Amino acid sequence: LDKLEAIPGFRVNLTYEEFRHALRSCGCALIGQTAEIAPADKKIYALRDVIATVESPNLICASIMSKKLAEGIDALVLDVKTGSGAFMKKEEDAVSLAELMVETGQRMGKKVVALITDMDQPLGRLAGNALEVKESLEVLAGGGPGDLRELCMELAAWMFALGERVSSLAEGRELASEMIASGRARDKFREIIALQGGDPLVVDDPGRLPQAQHKADVKSPADGYVTSMQCEQMGVACVILGGGRE
Repeated sequence: LDKLEAIPGFRVNLTYEEFRHALRSCGCALIGQTAEIAPADKKIYALRDVIATVESPNLICASIMSKKLAEGIDALVLDVKTGSGAFMKKEEDAVSLAELMVETGQRMGKKVVALITDMDQPLGRLAGNALEVKESLEVLAGGGPGDLRELCMELAAWMFALGERVSSLAEGRELASEMIASGRARDKFREIIALQGGDPLVVDDPGRLPQAQHKADVKSPADGYVTSMQCEQMGVACVILGGGRE
């Protein structure tokens, strides 16, 4: 949601009625925790922060699943990250968290799947809220980096399958590809942005997104290739340099 808030005017703190209106109008809404949806989560998270339990798998599960279930879902696709930039640095820990969330959702009568995905390196080529929106718009236009595009297609395919829009993942991938090729996905994103108070013109003109005031090139002193990255440290550095939320 912090990425989406880089879009001028875009609001994620919708009231429950605004949320329902957006769903009725275009079939999609993008919101976070509010005073009406899982209101205790914000207070519990603040408590976790001061008692050093932010990384507790059980409390992560409670925080994530409470919001999803409170929204009234029937099905859920979870993207659970693992690696240097994730809460779960080890893959086995990410799998355990994923299993915990899937079981919680299923015990509440929901269809839930979880994909374990890599955060040992940046997804795509850009980092930063406005930059990642720009890169997502490239994907919606049929371009963008291959790894980001592949993950988007896979998540979309699973959502189509769980939503019973298609009968197989292969059909889901085909539908996702068709929606991007036809421009329907970009048209829908414009509609979502407008309904949530944002500037829909950014879809066709990413230059309307916030721009960095200062830029500098950092060049490698030698030939070679990158074998690994400390994504969490890169994220901290990004925030220190002004790349976080206002």
